[in-house]
This record gives sequence, C-alpha cells and structure tokens, in this order.
Amino acid sequence: MFRRHGLRAVAAACCATALWASPALAGSEGPGAPGAGDDYFPGYGNGGYDVSHYDIQVRYQPADDHLQGTTTIVARPTQDLTAFNLDFALTPKSVLVNGVPAEFSQQGTELTVTPPDTLPEGSLATFVIDYEGVPSTVEVDGLNPWIRTADGALAVGQPEISAWWFPGNDHPRDKATFDIAVTVPEGTEVVANGVNTARSDLAGWTTWKWRTTKPTATYLAFFAAGQYEVNERVGAFGQPYLSAYSDGLGELEGPAKASVERTPEVLEFLSDLLGEYPVEAQGGVVSSEGMDFALENQTRPTYSHLFFRDGANTSVVVHENAHQWFGDSVSVDTWRNIWLNEGFASYAEWLWSEAHGTGTAQELFDHYYAQYPADDPFWQVTPGDPGKDDVFHAAVYDRGAMAVHALRTVVGDEALLDIVRTWVSEKRYSTGTIEEFIDLAEQKSGQQLDELFDAWLFTPGRPPVGAATGVSASALRVQAPPKAVAELDRTHALLHEH
Repeated sequence: MFRRHGLRAVAAACCATALWASPALAGSEGPGAPGAGDDYFPGYGNGGYDVSHYDIQVRYQPADDHLQGTTTIVARPTQDLTAFNLDFALTPKSVLVNGVPAEFSQQGTELTVTPPDTLPEGSLATFVIDYEGVPSTVEVDGLNPWIRTADGALAVGQPEISAWWFPGNDHPRDKATFDIAVTVPEGTEVVANGVNTARSDLAGWTTWKWRTTKPTATYLAFFAAGQYEVNERVGAFGQPYLSAYSDGLGELEGPAKASVERTPEVLEFLSDLLGEYPVEAQGGVVSSEGMDFALENQTRPTYSHLFFRDGANTSVVVHENAHQWFGDSVSVDTWRNIWLNEGFASYAEWLWSEAHGTGTAQELFDHYYAQYPADDPFWQVTPGDPGKDDVFHAAVYDRGAMAVHALRTVVGDEALLDIVRTWVSEKRYSTGTIEEFIDLAEQKSGQQLDELFDAWLFTPGRPPVGAATGVSASALRVQAPPKAVAELDRTHALLHEH
C-alpha cells in the first residue's frame, strides 16, 4: 500500500520539478530542453516546441545503404525559443528555420539548432533539414537499431529508430501526423504507415508516398524497403487494408499469410472489447531476415518470419494489433509505464484464446502462476517499474498480463470493460501513466485497489494467494497447460527478448 502511493507521489513531484525547472517553461525565453524528462531515457525527446506534422522525403539505395533526405517539421514553440534540439544520428547538411539558414551542431543524437531570431511562443515554425548517411554504419552510445537486409532495409525499432532516418522530437509525448515519401530503385517496394497516396516512376527510380492522419509517436513511424508481395483490399470497418510479404519467406509464406491475413477479423474482435479502432488503416508486413521481433508500427505492424516457424501464429497478430489501442493511440507518458502497453496487449492474447476455445484466461493465469516458482528470478522484476534494462523483460509481458487478469478477478468483467474502454477513449491520441490508470480503476470499480496493484506491479516476489490480490488457491496446482500456451510462449520468447 505504501509503495504504490509513494511511487504516485514521487512521480507527481518529479513531474512538477521538471516543469518548473525546465527552460521550456511557458512564458520564458531561452533554449529548449535537450530531453523530455524521461527517467529511463533522459536524452530522448526535447523541450521547447510541439510538433504537429512531419514531411519526410528520403532517397534510399539498397545497394550501399545510402540514405539522402529532407525532412520538414511543422511545430509551435512552447516558449520564446532561442535554440532547440532535434534527435538525429545521421549527418545534417543544412538547417532552415522559417526559411532562413540556422546554425547547428551535433553530438551523438543531439542536433542543436540556433535560429537567427528568437521564435515567439505559440508562433508557427518550420524546420527544414537536409541530410545524408549510411544508417547501418552509424552507432551512438553502442546503439544501431537500423536493419539492413539483402534487398533493402527495415526502419523498425523500439524505443530507438527514428533518429537513424529522420530528425525529430523522439518521445511518445510529442505525437504528430506524417507524410512519408521514399524513393528507391525501380522494382523495389516500399511500405510505410497509413495510406499509400501516390506512386510514381522517373529515371529508373520509384517514389512511394504514404500518409497517416492520426497522431503518431516517432518510433512508430516506419518504412520497409525491399522485394515484397504487396496486397490491398478492404479491411475491417471499410478501411484500406494492406499487407506485404518478403519474397524470401519460402516455406514460411503460407503460415505468415494464414496469420496476418486474419488482421481484420482480429480487429473486429478487439474493437468489440475496446471500442472504436483508433487509426485509419490496417495490415501488416512480414520480413524474411534482419528482425527477431515484432513491432506495432501504427496502422501496420511488422513481424519477423521467426514467429511463423512452427506454423500459423494468431497470438502475435492479436498482440501487435491490441497495441493500436494500448501503446499507439494511448502511449506511455514515460517508458517506466511500459506495462500499460505490454500487459494489456498480452492479455488481449488471453482473451482471444478464451473466445476461441484454446484456454480460458483463468486457465492461462493459473498456468503461468504455477510455472514460475516463488523463488524464480522472474518475480523480482516489477512491471510497474521494471528498470531501463528490463523494459522488455518476460515479467512485463506475462506477469503484466496476470496483473490485468487479477484486476478482472477482483472488480469483475463489467467493471474491467468499463475501465479499459474509458481509458482508451479518454486518453486517445495522448499518453498515460500507471498511476492515472489505477485512479481510474478505483473510480470505476468503487474499490480501493492498493493491495492488488502494489502486489502485482510494484513489489518483487510472487503475489500471494488472496481475494485482494486476485489469486485463488487453484493457481498453486500444476495442471496440464491450455492449448494456447505453446503459441503464447513462442510469441513472448521473441517479443520480450527484443
């Protein structure tokens, strides 16, 4: 009980301190902060301005991985801004601010721009950055998330990727809409977010243009370039559906298609639970190399071929599409809150299993509770604050899903549905914290839930049996695992390793 309220108070105090100490304080004049104030990743994101739109135009040559680009950023200063930072790892050639050349310097992924004149708070500002580089050769602080393949590249990663192909404000707190144009040698396909608005050929090159009109976090903007079979049709809710399968999938092509082509069916199922689908397009991309994970790129998740080695896998499709609500539309306010993404996406898999007769959520809860003995190190990672190095730990997924089921057990099905539907509706296109979710759960259920959330999210060790923790004695009995377990385990082994 003390732990949870202590964390809530500390989080509130930290936010207040960051607000009042930051040079991005509204009404002040000075440089914007070089970070968004995330304890796990203090250098990610920036202060002093708010982005509304990115126009990204890149020319990419698969033969040598050379990328040349121009990104135009539409933003509004949140203070009288004398300088600002962009998160970027490639080599900037020039920067224009409101059409005028600006001075700039770069250290790591911090691109600091000093415009010739102060940008007034609330004014319309445009930043135009010309750049180039070979993304696969650029390493910053030991990191290089860029994925080069034999026939192209995958600009896919979490939480880092955008800085390796466009400059921006790289934190989920600053979402924007995107136009993405990628020019590649003729005969190469490109898939990105949203809707394909145009495609044109000129002098041996093809330009693919994509647009997403819903606010999107920078790490969820992506493109995949290479040799793909691209399929288009009408999907769920009458929306455009597009899937793409790498030509190199071989014998995995069948199970990959048998899984991803069920996306509209999965979205219908999830919308019945969570409410209106929050984005404007749907589909998926399956790579044949380079990736060992899946990622919920907004409107179009991307999957490694490895998920389909043992046959069709709908669990990963459910997981990544549940993220369109939990993670994409409602994003983490800071990366400490990752349970709000992964716990609920993992629990969506349990609900799919329950609906399709391969194991109820209670059976899956009992299985995982018994599978990890009380002294297993698994229980030492707390989903509510896993630490920077354990953001994608198995406990965030499996213990995270168990936490959701424990909440369901304590408050009941009707209250849980009310909680999650209200959460995704009221927080749409914004961010949220675990503390805000707990407050909503207590408000909607009319119950005091300190013991439940403290045990499941913030206390190391296996939560004890008890009505307040949502754990019945049946969870201590090892039983034959439900049919869904094998697929869930294969899925999560890849997801949390990322």
